[in-house]
Amino acid sequence: MTLLTRRTALAGTAAVAAAAVTSGLRDAVAAAPPSGKQAPSVYRYKIGSFEVTAVSDGGRVVPLADNFVRNAKKDEVNTALEAAFLEKDKFPFVFTPLVVNTGKQLVVIDTGNGRGALQQSGGTAGQFHDNLAAAGIDPKTVDAVIISHFHGDHIGGLLDAGNKLAFPNAEVLVPAPEWAFWMDDGNMNRAPEAARGGFANARRVFDAFGRKVTQYEAGKEVVPGITAVGTPGHTPGHMSHLVADGNASVMVQGDVSNLPALFVRNPGWHAMFDMDPQMAEASRRKLYDQVVADRTLLQGYHFPFPAHGHLEKDGQGYRLVPAQWSTVL
Repeated sequence: MTLLTRRTALAGTAAVAAAAVTSGLRDAVAAAPPSGKQAPSVYRYKIGSFEVTAVSDGGRVVPLADNFVRNAKKDEVNTALEAAFLEKDKFPFVFTPLVVNTGKQLVVIDTGNGRGALQQSGGTAGQFHDNLAAAGIDPKTVDAVIISHFHGDHIGGLLDAGNKLAFPNAEVLVPAPEWAFWMDDGNMNRAPEAARGGFANARRVFDAFGRKVTQYEAGKEVVPGITAVGTPGHTPGHMSHLVADGNASVMVQGDVSNLPALFVRNPGWHAMFDMDPQMAEASRRKLYDQVVADRTLLQGYHFPFPAHGHLEKDGQGYRLVPAQWSTVL
């Protein structure tokens, strides 16, 4: 039998009061408003002594077009999306430019959609320059900007919101075959009407520079430690870039493929935005076989952030193994 004493009664009253206070605190914490936005999307890792910073430009989700993959049925594409735990009938575009600090130069590889995309997308894309600032990188300190190809989501960030140079002190380096294609009036005039916007946009961007750019070729070192690798097909002069220091390296693949769930798993699928699908497939298979054989880290512009990992062969395709996230450099 338990005896109720004055001491135990007082202790019980205190416990009830404490529980009420604690409950009130829990309610107050739960009532805090949600932030409604992500933290800045920036991730750093090392390649030898080089410091590499993946800086997100954000993304978009668009309806899945019936012919998004030219040589696969929409049902097959949806099956691949669902196998990767993604929504059917929707395609997620993400964009991740890269900054490489070699210790001697600060180099940007591709530049995102540009600030104009912030308003057009409702703030989901065009975030590169805001995230660059959050990473503590001043565009005025960038020495070189390397462009992989001339699609708008790669060159748009060369200009600021006022169409002024976003990297005013940087040398801008572009693939020579890409320049030759997009700046040729004959190519523009022969292009289908729907494709002419790409020509006009490239000229708009590079005219802001007075077309003063440095052209580079495949197989050449663009800046010390970064070598151009020809991967045509997505566009006529598309380039990837091998960033290497000592025994460490990362292959920055540009648009060799897009969403890994589709085009890494199925390298023979032809995306509707590849200008020469057969050549794009050949470039993809050649580069990926090399990356697998060399066990090279792969950085994908349209891969899920922070957009890098390793590839392994998997049946007729490849599997992307995300790199281990590191809390320190």
